[in-house]
Amino acid sequence: MSKVRSASVRAAGVITDDPRREVILNAAFALLMQRGYERTSTLDIATRAKVSKRELYQFFDSKQAILTACIAARAERMRRPLALPAPQDRETLLAVLTGFGSTFLRELCHPAVVAVYRLAAIEAERSPEVARALDSAGRETNRKALIDFVRRAQSSELLEAGDPAAIASDFFALVMRDLPLRLVLRVTEPPKPEEIDRRGRAAAAALLRLHGKAES
Repeated sequence: MSKVRSASVRAAGVITDDPRREVILNAAFALLMQRGYERTSTLDIATRAKVSKRELYQFFDSKQAILTACIAARAERMRRPLALPAPQDRETLLAVLTGFGSTFLRELCHPAVVAVYRLAAIEAERSPEVARALDSAGRETNRKALIDFVRRAQSSELLEAGDPAAIASDFFALVMRDLPLRLVLRVTEPPKPEEIDRRGRAAAAALLRLHGKAES
């Protein structure tokens, strides 16, 4: 493997078959939540994980790469319901959107994800890279996945023609509403599983009312 390829692999954190990687991520997350991003070093993370810095750099090029990997793992779980063939009928479209909405909301409300949002808000001035990592590895990857799914649904003539990015944004707004902000501010508790499922169903049904193609 070339040096360039090796660096790329470490930066992406894609060496997944070694248990040390998960130990490093768990240690990093615990320290980031305790001390903040700016006050946590890669040496701190390696010490907490009981690995050498050399071992840590086998997996990750930087502290930001570690944070990005933590966020990306959650984002991947959110996208799984969309990893399906394009739906061929309204019932399947509704089921996929409901599954995505419920899974997305469940992961969004997970204490670890809420903690990352709080960390990004706290570190906004000193360490804007935290917010960038959250946006690129979490929000943007899920947004792109949903946009692609919307395009496929449009190709199957289940959703009306229009800007797929705008339709995807409508769905996120329908499923989240003001919940992320209220969770970050600690003015509400995460919804119960049955409420999450209800929100997922309601958001999917609302999107079809807004953008579903009329049945002939």
